[in-house]
Amino acid sequence: MVERRKELDKRYQRKKKLSKLKAKLAKAGTPGDRDAVLQKILKISPWWTEAPTTGGAPKAASAPKKPKAAAPRKKS
Repeated sequence: MVERRKELDKRYQRKKKLSKLKAKLAKAGTPGDRDAVLQKILKISPWWTEAPTTGGAPKAASAPKKPKAAAPRKKS
């Protein structure tokens, strides 16, 4: 179980580091900074590819639902 625990610990550490590097990549201003962060990401996770960004408009939020009108009450 020791080997398995070591593998899991490495995996969790890699996920933490990748999330930090992805955030840094999103904030990178110059192409040089971006390339440096991208090289670090690829060193940790060579199979990682950046998701293509779509230039389209964001999805429109659905209109809020109107509450149903209450049925009229009968007079007794």
